[in-house]
Amino acid sequence: MKRLVLVRHGQSAWNKSNQFTGWTDVDLTEQGVEEAHEAGRQLRKAGFRFGKAYTSYLKRAIKTLNIILDEMDLDWIPVEKSWRLNEKHYGMLQGLDKSETAAKYGEEQVHIWRRSYDVPPAPLDPTDERAPQHDPRYASVNPDELPLTESLKETVQRILPYWESNIRPDLEKYGEIIVTAHGNSLRGIVKHLKGISDEEIPSLNLPTGIPYVFEFDDKMQLQHDYFLGDPEQIAKLQAAVANQGKSK
Repeated sequence: MKRLVLVRHGQSAWNKSNQFTGWTDVDLTEQGVEEAHEAGRQLRKAGFRFGKAYTSYLKRAIKTLNIILDEMDLDWIPVEKSWRLNEKHYGMLQGLDKSETAAKYGEEQVHIWRRSYDVPPAPLDPTDERAPQHDPRYASVNPDELPLTESLKETVQRILPYWESNIRPDLEKYGEIIVTAHGNSLRGIVKHLKGISDEEIPSLNLPTGIPYVFEFDDKMQLQHDYFLGDPEQIAKLQAAVANQGKSK
């Protein structure tokens, strides 16, 4: 049996304040740090021993992974970072309050921006200082590949080749790996693994800091998937994620 664990980063400052984050490099809150510690404790208790780890270029995911590995005494394992695991780019919405935006444009429009499969928000201007082309961490990436906005479809399209070329082969090699990333980048991987349709994927809600386990047979056929934790509490957390785009 091979096991893949996906973890959405712990609560970030902009999760707490209900702002669109995207590629903005926002840090964890105290609650987010504790969520990461708890995820590490749960994984260690469940007997996981990862051979390799993956994360994005954004500190909220990196710090979550570091805390998890420290809790598991696995600080020494190889960690691969990739911009392809970054969150969906929210374009001009980045930094805006979700509830205020819903009150202004309507909950239906905000839901489309947040969760539609193929409708991206308005893009950043290329001259905007927030554009990733101006960020030194992406200096080695072809500027034409760096987004100024993204739909979920486009987010999936940048993640799946990386899944096939890097993550899947390492899962076969090591037997157990962990990927700590973001709600939409992980949603793309889950969509692929479970064969979820374009219409259904917007309803998948991934709470922060909860390990999502996928078990495969030796032929890499998915056998079972489940969240690690109390099902009732996880359901409440998923509902809270779904309600973020509603006006107050």
